[in-house]
Amino acid sequence: MEESFLEFQNPIRDAISRIRFAPQSNNLLISSWDCSLRLYDVDGCVLRLEAPTEAALLDCCFQNESIAFSAGSDCYIRSTLRRSTAIRHDVSPPIFVITTSDGNSYAFRTYWLRDALVAILRYDLHSGIQDAIGNHDDLAICVEFCEETYQVVSAGWDNKIMLWDMRMKRAPGCVKILGAEVESMSLSIFNLLVSAGPSVNTYDLRMSERPVQEEQLSMGVQIKCLRSIPKSKGFAVGSIDGRVTLDFSYTSNSNDNGYTFRCHPKSKKGRDHLVAVNDIVFNPIICSAFVTCDAEGYVSSWDAQSRRRLFELPRYPNSVVSLSYNHKGQLLAVASSYAYQERIEKEDPPQIFIHVMDDNNGLLSSGTSRITKNQKAD
Repeated sequence: MEESFLEFQNPIRDAISRIRFAPQSNNLLISSWDCSLRLYDVDGCVLRLEAPTEAALLDCCFQNESIAFSAGSDCYIRSTLRRSTAIRHDVSPPIFVITTSDGNSYAFRTYWLRDALVAILRYDLHSGIQDAIGNHDDLAICVEFCEETYQVVSAGWDNKIMLWDMRMKRAPGCVKILGAEVESMSLSIFNLLVSAGPSVNTYDLRMSERPVQEEQLSMGVQIKCLRSIPKSKGFAVGSIDGRVTLDFSYTSNSNDNGYTFRCHPKSKKGRDHLVAVNDIVFNPIICSAFVTCDAEGYVSSWDAQSRRRLFELPRYPNSVVSLSYNHKGQLLAVASSYAYQERIEKEDPPQIFIHVMDDNNGLLSSGTSRITKNQKAD
């Protein structure tokens, strides 16, 4: 595999939240906590668009090559700037630290909501024009676009999933109230998967007001990321303690409902060092191949069918927060960025690396590691 990194004349000034390749090109969409959405032409090695907002952007997605959406919250702004479009990027919000029962510490920056509006924004990627299509009552952390129903789907910490029909007026066509805060969301054709608490709920966007499937996972810890398996109804989830669960329960084969494994086991002082799985991405062409990344900067590729690790990339300078394959599965984008997950975390400038995959998705002929069938974490 060949590796390069994206060069920015004006560096990304805060943590990256999400990267996504375009549906039919090698343009890469980048959302960040520095209140800007960027569009980078990977083929031309040039930044095509930088759209500033007054919100820390927590997610982004494409509608097509010309239209994109973002989800986020108003970020920390000094009161003297409230009537201005200027953003103070030299002032950092304070950090607070929580310690879990297992002794691990997690650090976060605090961002204050302004006017209690948490907007879903639409961008014209040619003109740079943006407008708000609606808002949540709390952090809007996920956004997807369903091409089949022409809906924008958003979810947030207000326990709501909101559907916005782009052919109609801006009012949401449907609001689903959940019993817990949404942590992650993924869309595959009509099937919307949402993780809330320990559950993964599946909705059919064509007709269902209620989940067509509800599954309680036995991971026992918070779900960090949820991703659909392409061309199927299965899914993969990553947890904050370094485990990945693949679920194939929709199949008729009761002997192959999936498995759980600890994908980035590390040892510190004779015990497991639990590291969050920040993202999972499936190759759009080789459906059994997927890649995971963690909070310590490791990226590994796996084969779901053979249950083997295919390769591990050299460690990145920061936590790896997001991954994306291009539409042909030939390029893998890796976002290395601090994520405010650890008490001590290097705040090096965020970087995005591009890996060119070989014809076998970078498969290694030797040195692979085996995942034991139905392996459970300790």
